[in-house]
Amino acid sequence: MPAPLARRALLGLAAAAAISAGAARAQPDAPVVAAAADLQFAVSEVARAFTAETGLQVRLSFGSTGNFARQIREGAPFEIFLAADERFIAALHADGFTRDAGDLYALGRVVLMVPHGSPLTPDPELDHLAALLAAGRITRFAIANPEHAPYGQRAREALVARGLWDALQPVLVLGENVAQAAQFALSGNAEGGIIAYSLALAPEVAPRGRFALIPEDRHEPLRQRMARLRGAGPVAEAFYAYMQAPAARAIMQRYGFVLPHA
Repeated sequence: MPAPLARRALLGLAAAAAISAGAARAQPDAPVVAAAADLQFAVSEVARAFTAETGLQVRLSFGSTGNFARQIREGAPFEIFLAADERFIAALHADGFTRDAGDLYALGRVVLMVPHGSPLTPDPELDHLAALLAAGRITRFAIANPEHAPYGQRAREALVARGLWDALQPVLVLGENVAQAAQFALSGNAEGGIIAYSLALAPEVAPRGRFALIPEDRHEPLRQRMARLRGAGPVAEAFYAYMQAPAARAIMQRYGFVLPHA
């Protein structure tokens, strides 16, 4: 990818964070929502619709689910946690950090995405990735860090299933979360990466490359669950309810999420 396009890709991935910062300045007492990085564009759009409809605001903080779970245990002042893996919600609930077991709000998917100009052709079975890797033509390949990012864990599982995990180790580039992995994959310095379907579909990201949806049977399900934390107030309650309303569900569906039954 030419340098100007790479810079625009990075700026596009940062856009939702900038919008969140603007909301924080406008209403500093707004509740803070900790949201998995795959939600960066989808939930930013949901939050704008929520504000337009109710006049209320939330502040969005995007990052890896594992890091947010640790911060919640350390006392971070979040009021809602939108996790990319429901097991983190279950563990927090068992230890008394959430009001209840929460609600499943989406099922996520992963894709192989490559920047324009990459020699790698995205295919669901990862066959071309295997061929280029064997030929020594993969120099950098990005995923989220599987130690704390569920989308990185599912990327690893897909690569293990295809028998590529060990061979990729010398060229693997780990993002702190899946949004950063997308930045790395589309930077022009990598042949590609495995990222969230929701990011690949985002208007800010989709024009930067090509992708193929990886079959869901190649990894464990990405069952994404949300919960209200102990200190959740009325605005947080309203946003939590809005996430399950038809308008929010329609937005989530446009970003490729499979929705649980209402």
